[in-house]
This record gives sequence, C-alpha cells and structure tokens, in this order.
Amino acid sequence: MKLGVFTVLFSDKSFEEMLDHVKAAGLDAVEIGTGGNPGEAHCPLDELLESEDKRKKYLDAVHSRGLTISAFSCHANPISPDPNYAKESHETFVKTVQLAELLGVTVVNCFSGTAGDHEGAKYPNWPVSPWPNEYSEVLKWQWEEKLVPYWKKWGQYAKDHNVKIGLELHGGFLVHTPYTILKLREETCDAVGANLDPSHLWWQGIEPVGAIKILGQAGALHHFHAKDTYIDQDNVNMYGLTDMQPYDKVQTRAWTFRSVGCGHSVQEWSDMMSALRTYGYDYAVSIEHEDPLMSIDEGFNRAVNNLQSVLIRDKPADMWWV
Repeated sequence: MKLGVFTVLFSDKSFEEMLDHVKAAGLDAVEIGTGGNPGEAHCPLDELLESEDKRKKYLDAVHSRGLTISAFSCHANPISPDPNYAKESHETFVKTVQLAELLGVTVVNCFSGTAGDHEGAKYPNWPVSPWPNEYSEVLKWQWEEKLVPYWKKWGQYAKDHNVKIGLELHGGFLVHTPYTILKLREETCDAVGANLDPSHLWWQGIEPVGAIKILGQAGALHHFHAKDTYIDQDNVNMYGLTDMQPYDKVQTRAWTFRSVGCGHSVQEWSDMMSALRTYGYDYAVSIEHEDPLMSIDEGFNRAVNNLQSVLIRDKPADMWWV
C-alpha cells in the first residue's frame, strides 16, 4: 500500500511547494483536486489538457520527488436540478477523466450526485425514509430517470478511457452505502466503484471493516480516504445521527470529523488496513483532514504518524511455516 494525502488541505501552497511538503512528510502519493468542491489549486485542468509540454512538466514534478498521483478528484453534483451547476460538474468530470487518461492516473474520485424530486425541482432531495410513500416514489424516480442513465453513459466513458470511478460513499448523495454503490455498479458497469471513506460510514452506523469485506469481495473498492469520526453518544441521544447542526458546533454535534486515531483507536485502523490487504486492495490510503479541533499541520501529522504505524507496505511472505 501507499500512504498519500488529498492535497486540498494544502491549497495555500504552490504545486511544487505542496509536493515538497508531502515528500518531507514521508508520503508516497498525492490525490489532487481538479475542480468542484475540492477546487483546482494544484491542477490547471484546461491548461494541462491543451499542452503536452505542460503535462510532461507536471508529471515530472511529481515523479522526480518519488511520488505518484493516486487519483484526481472533482466532487460535485452532475445530476443537480440546477442546470448550470450540473453542467459545470459534468464538464469538470469529463475533462478530469480525459486528463487522467493522458497522465496515466487510474482513478477519478467524485460524488454520485443527488437529483431533485421532479423535473422542475430547484434543489436536490435526499430521501432517507421509505414512508410517507412519496419519498419512495421520489427515490425510484431519481434512480431510474437521473442516476442510472447518467452513470451508465459516463461510467462507460470512463472505462473506455482506462479510468476507474471512485464514488465517495457520502451522506446527502444517492450513493452513500455499500448497497447503493453495488446497486449502481450492477446497473451501469464495473468502472463504477467506491472511494471508501470510513468517516462517512461510522456516522451512518456502518462498520468500515465490514464494508471493506463487502466491496472488496465485489472488486468494487477503487480508492480509500483516511479520515476519522468521533461519535458523541450524549449528543446522538439529543440530535440523532442525521444531525443538521453546522460542523463547528463541536460541543453539541452528534458526530464530528477527526484526524486518524482521534475518533477510533489505532487498533481499529490497523484492522482496516488488514481488511484492505485481505480483500484485494493494495493501493493508496489517502489522508483527508477535516478536523475542527486541530490545525492543518497537527491533524495531518497525527494522521501520518498513526497510519505509518499500521500501513501494510510489503507484499506478504511465502508461508514458510506450513
């Protein structure tokens, strides 16, 4: 496995400054935003698409430091009921797939998207209850009319360009659980898989090791984010797990994103690394920092230190003892 970082947290640094910082921290890989929610601080998408010379210099800057690009990421909403935002999200995704192919990057991470509740909707609608029956009807319409048609076409597009899609299992989007990613994959193509982030599983009550087993057995685990979540049971009793308080209300929120090892034990992270290896994932573990209690550097360094102690880097030895 390779230890990497989602470089959006270093957006205040230039591209080469960011690479130097990552290299000095002892990491192996970078996951780079190309637009959408992650922004494009380290990837001038149009410039790189237009210039072979700029692409060569871009890759040389990465490879000369002994690093690789684990993924390009463009998390947004290509099936948004806002036509302008949907168009922007889609165009960024398509360009990102094109650039990934040109640079030999095998994974593009993004969100599945969330549609509205009818053709004339103004905002996305995320149904989380089958009753009243209108919610089930909305969800069926979203999948049949928006989600599946979009990813059937553009999942195949990615596959044709030798790129795998890592849909982040994230609340608020139609694909947010192992079941929903496997259902979409079955109805589209095998280029569609998961970018698994344990932080979003914990607050839904999903055990990450169990999710790794499910997705690994299906060959649907394309990328992995390393971010933790602290569950405050006293606050869960008040607000529930679908807590809508802003993320900065740490004292009262039911759950809060934390740096690796600050929400769940290092032993649990070690169990995840073992499950990844056991079920066929031997790619990047990409640190994502969204801890409201720590600075960027402290949260990043905490994650690096904890993951370095549990990451499984080498290939397993032959079973000489049997």
